[in-house]
Amino acid sequence: MSGPLVVLVGPMGVGKSTVGELLAERLGTGYRDTDADIVAVEGRTIAEIFVDEGEARFRSLESTAVAAALAEHTGVLSLGGGAVLDAATRALLAGHRVVYLSMDVEAAVKRVGLNTARPLLAVNPRRQWRELMEARRSLYTEVADVVVATDDRTPEEVTQAVIDALELPQLPGTTPPPAVATADPGTTGQETRMTQDAPIRIQVGGTEGHAPYEVLVGRSLLGELPALIGDRAKRVAVLHPEALAETGETVRQDLAGQGYEAIAIQLPNAEEAKTVEVAAYCWKALGQTGFTRTDVIVGVGGGATTDVAGFVAASWLRGVRWIAVPTTVLGMVDAAVGGKTGINTAEGKNLVGAFHPPAGVLCDLAALDSLPVNDYVSGMAEIIKAGFIADPAILDLVESDPEGARTPAGPHTAELIERSIRVKAEVVSSDLKESGLREILNYGHTLAHAIEKNERYKWRHGAAVSVGMVFAAELGRLAGRLDDATADRHRAVLASVGLPLTYRGDQWPKLLETMKVDKKSRGNVLRFIVLDGLAKPTVLEGPDPAVLLAAYGEVSA
Repeated sequence: MSGPLVVLVGPMGVGKSTVGELLAERLGTGYRDTDADIVAVEGRTIAEIFVDEGEARFRSLESTAVAAALAEHTGVLSLGGGAVLDAATRALLAGHRVVYLSMDVEAAVKRVGLNTARPLLAVNPRRQWRELMEARRSLYTEVADVVVATDDRTPEEVTQAVIDALELPQLPGTTPPPAVATADPGTTGQETRMTQDAPIRIQVGGTEGHAPYEVLVGRSLLGELPALIGDRAKRVAVLHPEALAETGETVRQDLAGQGYEAIAIQLPNAEEAKTVEVAAYCWKALGQTGFTRTDVIVGVGGGATTDVAGFVAASWLRGVRWIAVPTTVLGMVDAAVGGKTGINTAEGKNLVGAFHPPAGVLCDLAALDSLPVNDYVSGMAEIIKAGFIADPAILDLVESDPEGARTPAGPHTAELIERSIRVKAEVVSSDLKESGLREILNYGHTLAHAIEKNERYKWRHGAAVSVGMVFAAELGRLAGRLDDATADRHRAVLASVGLPLTYRGDQWPKLLETMKVDKKSRGNVLRFIVLDGLAKPTVLEGPDPAVLLAAYGEVSA
């Protein structure tokens, strides 16, 4: 088929023009841009056409321009970001060499978020860019022969990646250092030449004698374990719940193959693991295997498992290194980050524990693929909490696709988890031992912990936190601190993903007594984290008992 040598498609701001010109130069051919064609014919900018005649008129002009360019041009051709919306255009692209240049949302906002010449991103750049991509990503991949990610790459590197992916002959003397084409996070990996993105690395600052560490978010991360364990360790204990016996044994075998004396210690599932008896069982196993201060504990499992693993590490020989490998949403965004470790007692949750940060955290998103839906949704409570106390973009993402937020296959899973971890990482880096700022992470947790104890820990943590946040929102509203819209937004967002909003009304006296021994209380004074507004957490000390009762009335079933 005659026509362009290469056609570039992708979202606005991805760099199609820059890469297209470089590509044409390296291939010794001409370059053409359909947006430039439209401007030349109309004598107006794209933005002016949108303002004067609307998007429908522009799309008509664009369709005509693309058809002409595909018929006439023989070099490198770039199409406008929305050109693939037209079914006739997609049909015309069949048989051409088409490259989809992709970028993630953070790169997009940096490149185009403040550019008023982008008419479709004029109001809320981040949200509108996501909405555009949700509508267009499948269309880009439909017409493309190859996908090349542009994130963290120079135009020269992207250009070379295109040449390598399509195996195009370039002019002598124009070859820069080689680059590799990578898959767009939103694609299904249909091109065999794509390679997996490197994991996201989030730094947690060291404080009060504790070294800084990294939280890695990605897939296939177990290969990172030996580097975190290090050469000084001779023995490694892999703590895992009964439900992950096969996974725990796989990790143990892998570490044994790396030359470590690796043992696996099986724990009860969920909160049943968080007892002094289970901790003592772990101490016995460590003693019998001669565990020393240079050896390492690895906790593989949900939040309860990493709580126990961290506590055992903190208490054995007054502190040995440990690594968290959380396998649930809750474990990834909450329990495994920050170094709060602990076990439960008959009197309450996490009343015995220590601040003992891990040496590293590996959040392998593949572990979420088989997570039961109720466990996944439970973890969403902590993600939504991060949105209300610090990062409202999280709430925007959930609201844009509530059904997608309920599943690891959703379009925003990685970003929701990353954003939540960054919120916690920033807070705990400033306040390891919950002496000030870190208290904000307990938003909704005062009532939540009381509900969990009242239910003998049979309720999922996230379900209790969901009710606790609604209670805290109502408490803030009744105390004159929180506006109605933000208080109501709690109910809407939490309900949209299937989290509960109410608890038994007749249990208030028991819950109140339990809250009086909560870790956030000071003496006999109850303390609650409330909001002065969206992302404005503060402490409410000693609220009027009548206000507390009224707030609980709003969540009573």
